[in-house]
Formats: sequence, structure tokens, C-alpha cells
Amino acid sequence: MFDVSHPEVHSAVARALAEDIGPGDVTSRFTIPPDLPARGTFLAKQDLVLAGVELLPLIYEMRGGATVELVAPSGSKLAPGSPAARVSGAARTLLECERVALNFLQRLSGIATLARQHVDAVAGTRVKVLDTRKTTPGLRRLEKSAAVAGGATNHRIGLYDAVLIKNNHITAAGGVRNALERVKSFQGPVEIEVRTRAELEEALACGAKSLLLDNLSPAEAAEWIRYIAGRATVELSGNIGLDNIRAYAEAGPDFISCGAITHSAQAVDLSFRLELGV
Repeated sequence: MFDVSHPEVHSAVARALAEDIGPGDVTSRFTIPPDLPARGTFLAKQDLVLAGVELLPLIYEMRGGATVELVAPSGSKLAPGSPAARVSGAARTLLECERVALNFLQRLSGIATLARQHVDAVAGTRVKVLDTRKTTPGLRRLEKSAAVAGGATNHRIGLYDAVLIKNNHITAAGGVRNALERVKSFQGPVEIEVRTRAELEEALACGAKSLLLDNLSPAEAAEWIRYIAGRATVELSGNIGLDNIRAYAEAGPDFISCGAITHSAQAVDLSFRLELGV
């Protein structure tokens, strides 16, 4: 589920290790013999959905190596006290990688856990929950992988892989028709945001097949979706969270996008327990 081979992932891990360790872990260097063997376990301390555990072999490899056992893959539900992974090697290596490993696991598992809560909230409807581009700079690929681990579906990765004509594009292009005409040569997905019934009717008349309805109430969304009547797929967005996503899902859209999954996820509680010996 987690592709750790991508250069962006390697770069993110390398930057995190360099940021934390710098020229060396002085505490471990002064207090721990270089050849002292140890083992450690990553443990959940709360109910969570795990994400990012596949990064651990890469993290330790970049610091000289260790033996890593992944007990549970990304997407697994863990209860308090459940192990996520075990690692063995030089104590110095395990300790200098501890914070970076936990930072990734806690952040990414927080996203996966929040994503699963949103997905569970719309269970029984046909709605797919989408993530957004509201991600931590430099960590988008990892955070979007975490959203998938939680059961969400990735929206576009960046500005380069899909056309999404939003209100400012419509203004700059001189209207809905002009904007849609200018993207006809694009071979990938094309979606357009409509803000008024007039824009909605114009978009449908121009053959738009994917519509974004933003900042409507659930009742308004249901009315617009009835009018669209399957002529285009519908995504809802704007101030949608756990407290109201079910109401929006029952309005009948195909997709609901939630920026909160990435921009407001709270890090979950995991710990690293070290023991001496192999």
C-alpha cells in the first residue's frame, strides 16, 4: 500500500534524518558503547489505523541498517498495546532513528485514522471520500498514501495530473463556456466548479461530465443533484467534516472531498520500547 521507492519519499526521509541527527547523536555517542546490541518495539498506545510502517526499513537503512519486522501493514487497525513493528541492531542506531520513525508513524497514522472515521461515517452510501492538496509541504505523497490506508480515495496529486476549473479560473477565462472550451485538448480528467444555477446549466450544456459543488448546505446539494440527474458526476466540498459528512452523503453525490483529513489530522500516540540484547 505504501510505495517507499519513490524519490520524493527517499528525499523526505533523508531530510528528516539530517534535520534530527545532524553530525551525530551526541547523547548516544557518549552514553552507549558502539557495539551494544538492542531490540525495540513500536507500540500503539490508542486505537488507531496504522500508516507509514513500511518506511521503517528505509529509515534504518539510511543510518547503517537494522533488522526490521513489520508486524502489521499500513491500513491495519491497532488497539492499545498492539505492536506495529519490531527492530533489532546496534542500540545507537535504534535510538538515533527513534524520533524520526515515530514522527512519521504518528503523523501518517493520524491521517489514516481520521480518514477511516470519515469513510466509516458514510458507510452504506455510494459516496467515495476524497483527500485534497491541503497537505504538509514536501510530504504530499506520504500523506496521500496515508489517506488511502485509511480508506479514502486520492484526488489529484498536484496541479499537473488533472484539470480542476475553479471559480478563479472561470473568472480569468471569462466564463464557464470559455474555460471548458480551452481544456478540450487535455487527455486526462476534467472537473469544473459551479457556483450558481446559471453556471450549472451552462456547464451541463457544454457537456461537462464532472462537477464540483462547493459550500452548499445538504438540502441545497440534494436539490442540485436531483437537477443534474446523473448527467455528470458530482463532488461536494466546503466545510464538510465528521459532524455533517453523513448528511452530505445522503444528498446523493458521487464524491465528498475533505481537506481536514490531511490539514487537521491529529498525530496519534505510538511509542518505542527499547530492550538490550538481540
